[in-house]
Amino acid sequence: MHDGHDPSGGRNQSGGTWRGWRAAAQSALYGPQGFYRRPEGPAGHFRTSVHASPRFAGAVARLLCRVDEALGRPATLDFVDVGAGRGELVTGVLAALPAEVAARTRAYAVELADRPAGLDPRVEWRGDLPEGVTGLLFANEWLDNVPVDVAEVDATGVLRLVLVRDDGTERLGEPVAGAQARWLDRWWPLPAEEGTRAEIGLPRDAAWASAVAAVRRGLAVAVDYAHTRATRPPFGTLTGFRAGRETPPVPDGSCDITAHVALDACAEAARRATSPSAAAAAAAADARASAPLLLTQRAALRALGVTGARPPLALASTDPAGYVRALAGAGEAAELTAPGGLGDFGWLLHPVGVPDPLGE
Repeated sequence: MHDGHDPSGGRNQSGGTWRGWRAAAQSALYGPQGFYRRPEGPAGHFRTSVHASPRFAGAVARLLCRVDEALGRPATLDFVDVGAGRGELVTGVLAALPAEVAARTRAYAVELADRPAGLDPRVEWRGDLPEGVTGLLFANEWLDNVPVDVAEVDATGVLRLVLVRDDGTERLGEPVAGAQARWLDRWWPLPAEEGTRAEIGLPRDAAWASAVAAVRRGLAVAVDYAHTRATRPPFGTLTGFRAGRETPPVPDGSCDITAHVALDACAEAARRATSPSAAAAAAAADARASAPLLLTQRAALRALGVTGARPPLALASTDPAGYVRALAGAGEAAELTAPGGLGDFGWLLHPVGVPDPLGE
């Protein structure tokens, strides 16, 4: 519900303040009592590809092996799991690696929550990105939880920031201006139609550019709910998740707050942030170095051997147990690559000094 003005001078009746969605979500997700600091972790509220099947971690392990080969099998191979949750992906990747590669792998989990008990001691748990990564940096459903501000067109056609209080009530604030206005004009232009909305992706651009900058040589990958300039939704994508169900976004720490990612804008931000000297060094390191690539999870996983194809029926006669295992695996692979589901996730690949490991 929107008001045209705020007679309380910025204070709501219960004593809270109106804030932009970025500030409100930052506190609700990552504050001392924030959603991502709760003991059950993200897996207690929503299902990601990591939780859907160990085949996802297996595919990421194969990708790490391809990066390792492109790097010439260095003495130390880095794997960085950004937005690591409770360490499910990094644990699965280490388990799926060939012994020789695992022995050279230095694993990092980047997460603000405390280190979970019982995590593989080989994993370094930290709250910030390591520097000088040689290997694979993988951010699965991280950027959608980098908080952003929301803009909405008012009744007069003016684009304004959306303000929110802790109970989820909204009102419109000041007109969008400066860098935020320029970002919307470039990446998410809205018609002058009352109620149309957009999420302002500048903080995600900066976060992804920083992640790519942490890679000295290798590959940075972001996997997320995504859209591009040609497919932006007219009313935005901001939503919440609690206990496995989608719910209205309420910034009180009780639910996840997420919005789809403009991965094309992130790709351009990382490309622009790469200094000419760094770009020249990367090109000199490998003349076949590739430009950033955006594709679907379905295409990426198929390139890594996850197809969802059913096993031949004849196997049921010769190896019934093997057939059942293969059928279960095909079902898991089908979920990971399904149109209209996980298969539609976007994969943004940014090679640094190496060719595209997917061969796309």
